[in-house]
Amino acid sequence: MKLPAWIAAALSAFAATLLPACDIVNLPEIKPGITTQAEVRSRMGEPGFIHWNDDGTATWEYSRQPAGRHCYMISFDRQEIVSRLDQVLNEASYGLLRPGMSKDEVRRLYGQPARKRVFDNLREEIWEWHIEGEMPFDETYFMVHFDTGHGAVKKSSKRIEPKA
Repeated sequence: MKLPAWIAAALSAFAATLLPACDIVNLPEIKPGITTQAEVRSRMGEPGFIHWNDDGTATWEYSRQPAGRHCYMISFDRQEIVSRLDQVLNEASYGLLRPGMSKDEVRRLYGQPARKRVFDNLREEIWEWHIEGEMPFDETYFMVHFDTGHGAVKKSSKRIEPKA
């Protein structure tokens, strides 16, 4: 029996909201040098984006934005076996950002942002990621500022919204 399209869509949306909760179960089972692409797809679902590396291998992006605070990049070798698994929204990764980087390079570093905003008066487009903060009750965001004239990175910053 085939489900009506609206029920299938609702179930799919519901399943997508549960994926981040499953990370705690699925991520420890993904082991570099052992786990295949097929096993990753089975555990994590379809990647949000596939980044192609210079050597022809792929890195799959699993962003948990905007509600989550993580983005996982899972890289594969030529035999389609996991070579790396990184949670890229962290202090070490923020230090990799350089003025002049393109939007594609930033997306490659941090994954899909939670939000993008343009401030014409500042000549800036700001991408922000919801990240883990120092205080558990605050909402913390890592932000990358792009110059709207040439589209490259100007700077980065962090924003903290205290929760009432």
